Amino acid sequence: MNPLLKEVRHNPLLWLLVFVPVVFVVQILEPHASTLLFALSILAIIPLAGLLSHATEAVAAKTGDAVGGLLNATLGNLTELVIALAALRAGEYALVKASITGAIVANALFMLGASFLLGGLRHHVQEYNRVGARFQAGLLFLATMALLIPSAVADADAEASLTQTLSVGLSVLLILAYGLGLAFSLSTHRELFGGSAHDSEGEEPWPIGLALVTLAVVTVVVALVSETFVESVQEAAKSLGMTPAFVGLVVVALVGGAAEMASAFAGARKNRLDLSVGIALGSASQIALFVAPVLVLVSYVIGPTPMDLQFGPGAVVMVLIATLTAALVTNSGRSAWFMGVLVLMVYIIFAMTLYFQPLRAR
Repeated sequence: MNPLLKEVRHNPLLWLLVFVPVVFVVQILEPHASTLLFALSILAIIPLAGLLSHATEAVAAKTGDAVGGLLNATLGNLTELVIALAALRAGEYALVKASITGAIVANALFMLGASFLLGGLRHHVQEYNRVGARFQAGLLFLATMALLIPSAVADADAEASLTQTLSVGLSVLLILAYGLGLAFSLSTHRELFGGSAHDSEGEEPWPIGLALVTLAVVTVVVALVSETFVESVQEAAKSLGMTPAFVGLVVVALVGGAAEMASAFAGARKNRLDLSVGIALGSASQIALFVAPVLVLVSYVIGPTPMDLQFGPGAVVMVLIATLTAALVTNSGRSAWFMGVLVLMVYIIFAMTLYFQPLRAR
């Protein structure tokens, strides 16, 4: 426990942890203070993201950047899965689909681009395993095609039952592809996904036991705070003049992925770009190939009606462009700060469009 207390004492960002209990107290005393809860939730998620980042780095130091990136992506997406399940139970399918689209685009563009930029500002040129990046981009492209087909069928005036049946079949197929991808990258061809050498910069890593316990506890707390955030964000957005589409695809996605982003950015600054790319693209592909299909299947159990994979044309185009952009910029296995700027510009174009022109996610 000493390394954890030492980190809290010497890192001013972690002093914001005091806002975690404040969020829960205000939620009990003033449940309708949406704007206040919105601000407090963001202040609470930021230090939790920092803790999760430090713990992930400790695990990656023991297991390697490939496994560390996968672990961080999984725990980060657990938060988004909990939020989506709550919305699914309430029948808020538009919010569920918007959060899925927003998470994929934010991870593939904002997280990846910011990692390239932050790492490039400190290191002249950075290298990473392009095999792993191309592998994740390929999985993401497969998922994009699966999202495109139901929308194309629906636009052809097909029966609703056909779209629903097709969505179930595609969901099973995507989960199978994700499982086979894990077997390929972590077992049969593990040697292809080794990270580039990097310096530890003289830092003493946490014990693996403390890191794993911290990951588990912080993930649960982030999930609880994120639920409060999502409950308050819609009303707060109205008072701040933000459209529902901008909230679902940008604000919720960025705040929900804060923990993963903190780990990715810290890894890039320490010249561990394999970890950063693994988190960004691994998280995006995991949402597309696992989280979204699971939500479709689970909707038959907890949802008022079954959910399908039919997304709005604009949402599908955004995911497709994000996928192609990620595949293009990661093809060389080398990065510099300006490449990060280019990727961020694509994301900013999407965000501006959503802010001024709401996008239907169906």
